[in-house]
Amino acid sequence: MKLYDTSKIKNFCLLGHGNSGKTSLAEAMLFTSGNIDRMGRTTDGNTVMDFDPEEIKRKFSISTAIAACDWNGVKFNILDTPGYFDFAGEVQEAVRVADAAIIVLSGKSGLTVGAEKAWNYCEQYGLPRIFFINKVDDERVNYQGVLQQLKDKYGKKIAPFQLPLREGEKITGFINIVEQEARKFDGDRTVTAEMPPGMEDELEPLREMINEAVAETSEELMDKYFSGEPFTLPEMYEALRAGVAAGDIVPVLCGSAYHKLGISSLMNAVHAYFPAPDSKDEFVMATKKDGSSSRLKIDVSDPLSALVFKTVADPYVGRLSYFKVYSGVMTPDTTVYNMNRDINEKIGKIYVVQGKKQVEVERLNAGDIGAVAKLSKTGTGDTLSGLNHPLQLEGIDFVKPNMSLAVVPKSKGDEEKITQGLTRLMEEDKTFVLENNKETRQQILRGLGDQHIDVIVSKLKNKFGVDISFEPPKVPYREAIRKKVKVEGKHKKQSGGHGQYGHVWIEFEPTDAEGLVFEEKIFGGSVPKGYFPAVEKGLQESMQHGILAGYPMVGLKATLVDGSYHDVDSSEMAFKIAANLAYKAGMAQASPVILEPIGHLKVYVPDNYTGDIIGDINKRRGQMLGMTPEGGGITMIEGEVPMAEMHSYASDLRSMTQARGSFEFEFERYQEAPQNVMDKIIAEAKNE
Repeated sequence: MKLYDTSKIKNFCLLGHGNSGKTSLAEAMLFTSGNIDRMGRTTDGNTVMDFDPEEIKRKFSISTAIAACDWNGVKFNILDTPGYFDFAGEVQEAVRVADAAIIVLSGKSGLTVGAEKAWNYCEQYGLPRIFFINKVDDERVNYQGVLQQLKDKYGKKIAPFQLPLREGEKITGFINIVEQEARKFDGDRTVTAEMPPGMEDELEPLREMINEAVAETSEELMDKYFSGEPFTLPEMYEALRAGVAAGDIVPVLCGSAYHKLGISSLMNAVHAYFPAPDSKDEFVMATKKDGSSSRLKIDVSDPLSALVFKTVADPYVGRLSYFKVYSGVMTPDTTVYNMNRDINEKIGKIYVVQGKKQVEVERLNAGDIGAVAKLSKTGTGDTLSGLNHPLQLEGIDFVKPNMSLAVVPKSKGDEEKITQGLTRLMEEDKTFVLENNKETRQQILRGLGDQHIDVIVSKLKNKFGVDISFEPPKVPYREAIRKKVKVEGKHKKQSGGHGQYGHVWIEFEPTDAEGLVFEEKIFGGSVPKGYFPAVEKGLQESMQHGILAGYPMVGLKATLVDGSYHDVDSSEMAFKIAANLAYKAGMAQASPVILEPIGHLKVYVPDNYTGDIIGDINKRRGQMLGMTPEGGGITMIEGEVPMAEMHSYASDLRSMTQARGSFEFEFERYQEAPQNVMDKIIAEAKNE
């Protein structure tokens, strides 16, 4: 593949809901540009972008895939993202390095949650965008209805560039509303045709939408609009280009990826309206080794900086690191510096990526996207820079996993293989975590949802030959006492020779301290000082197991007040045992209770779901703390909820809000469990 200057590159991602046709659109663009000679189908498992065995099996995208093509002398780097929300990390990788986005809508489904989330990503990263209404050749599609949905949601930014033309139930072309010309589909091409009569009533409101969008771009054009003077075509093109780049205008185009209708017009719009990486005047900010900031231009003359935004374990070339060159030039057979890990890395061959294929290139200029194999330590989010100019770019702030399950090996002895396999998979996927909970003795896998975890399990089995199942994570309860008691602990044993003798009186009472607070108030040497540490150690060991359900005891003050000893038979071990006996007697008398962990919950939902969320928090024995408007029709609801009630919350919230809600949940404190909950915990402990 030839080398492209920075000004001749367009990096854009395809975003949208699952099954809207993103991968089919990528396939159609590659075919229309002549990059591939036949179109694959997701249903057949032979597309360029969906090449992973899991994607072929499931018939939907799981990972962000990349392919490049040439369109009128400009290189298009297409990043095809998954539409299902469990794979949000893949979308975050793509939007971090894209300069623009095509939001794909199914004409049958209209504005979906996935499209709304795509819009929010574009807002967050400042990406220019185009809506592409796909599948308009389906007779059930109401194009005007979908346009109205977009207009109602996003206002004057929406600028419909096309109106489909139908002959009976068949889409035969479209009207270019900006140029006011009719275009007919001729095979895979689009040719100019005569304007059909009787379309004025449909065209006028769409023209008005574009004129409103153009008028919003400058005061001069706004004055012209209100005076009733029509815009010239050059004025419209200039305003539309500037408006799209600024995110103030969002063109709407239509077609059918499956039947390759309207694809060339979409690619012409990308060519005309999407910015090249160097088209903005803004600098890229990086951090130097001394902590100061550095301003970089997206230019080949600036020092090298490249962000690794994705890592893949390729079965043929090994570990493959995808990167975007932000400044300078990336060349093969050089040594670069990774400031994130403070190491040098050897760059071997560099490639541009075509789905699962890699094409070797001699260099990549600033703004371009490529891949390098076999970097030893570099991971996703790291920066590669020149040895003489150490730099670090902003990484990727991945969504935090909030669905937890305990891993159960299906075969004994597989624990180490499971850990090794999941650790390797975590190099590829930064949105799941494996943790060892020493207290509950469980391995906890945290992911983004059922599908996400299902894919992880499948990859673990297919790549590493180990199979796992899951069970709910155990809740780390605690035990405490609620009143002060004074008890005796006496250990006396005679079995020939030296016996064992330890005798203590201890006062137990609750305290705000987390662990054990040990004091002694011994008078007259009834227990020698040398045995005090043994008493304290005996109590600390005993506190690992409460008497109600075996959970650790917390918040305990113990004061050694009296006792006795034997000159020959007393020992440290005897006094440890005596302390344990006193502990058991004291806990039983001191009104023991079970404490449950309480977490602080923040839920972000559209305003119309607040009632459902508050009701659900109450059902989970939660306590409301308040509501805060976040802007954009989103409310943040805060509450405190027992962790035991949150096991299925990730899935439940998705169901309650049609996946529009998100949440954060962190441990806050322990508090006494209600009696009915306590009874249930004690019964479960006895069964175990």
